[in-house]
Amino acid sequence: MPTASNGSVSLYYEADGDPDGGTVVCLGEAGYGAWQWGWQHAGLTGPFETLVTDLRGTGRSDAPPGPYAVDDLVADVQSVLEAHGRRRVHVVGAGLGGMVALELARISSRPRSLALLGTAPVGAGLTLDPLFGSPSDPDALESSLAAAFTRDFLDDHPDAIGRIVDWRAAEDATREAWAAQVAAVEAFDVSDRLYEIDVPALVIHGRDDVVWPIARGRRLAEGLPRGEFVGLDGGHLIGIERPAAVNDRLFGLFEA
Repeated sequence: MPTASNGSVSLYYEADGDPDGGTVVCLGEAGYGAWQWGWQHAGLTGPFETLVTDLRGTGRSDAPPGPYAVDDLVADVQSVLEAHGRRRVHVVGAGLGGMVALELARISSRPRSLALLGTAPVGAGLTLDPLFGSPSDPDALESSLAAAFTRDFLDDHPDAIGRIVDWRAAEDATREAWAAQVAAVEAFDVSDRLYEIDVPALVIHGRDDVVWPIARGRRLAEGLPRGEFVGLDGGHLIGIERPAAVNDRLFGLFEA
């Protein structure tokens, strides 16, 4: 079981695939475990090495007392990359993970490119509560998916929803750890420093995202010197709802 340490915090990660094709690091949304990257892992592993890490507070990583800051999570990612021996990587971030990706690119030369799914340059004014479900309450886990997916997706994929509920029960953050991660979202604001992030950046946003408004995604892409915006039909977890469309665009970004 590979782990890295940032001080006293132990961080779990998994890597699979061919590093000769480049390494793709996946950084997840607040409260969600590594299960959220299964659809990208399946599509990208092989041509690339995929590295999925549990943010502090989720899955098999430690959950120290909060609140957390994006700076803490960036330092965690740096520790994972050092432990795994990777200097430059492509970074895919969703929600909170997108904010971590932005700050990592702003302060370091590690990212070769950024793919930013359902995220924003500033967290003030967002209400993430509808996404939370207690890992000990299967009904709450299922009902909270209404904020993550469109009604059509939920109705058309009952088997997938059942599996997601099981994965969430095993990997998602407790209420305390989730609140610590959300504090990092609320305090984040890089809107006046986006010009410092000069790597290719693809911003992908679900047109029906009810938690992270699509206007924030457009604002993010417009502020990045090399930003490109793609809107897709779907909800917040667009990488799950539209995996083929998202993965095709990721391949295009990483192979450019």
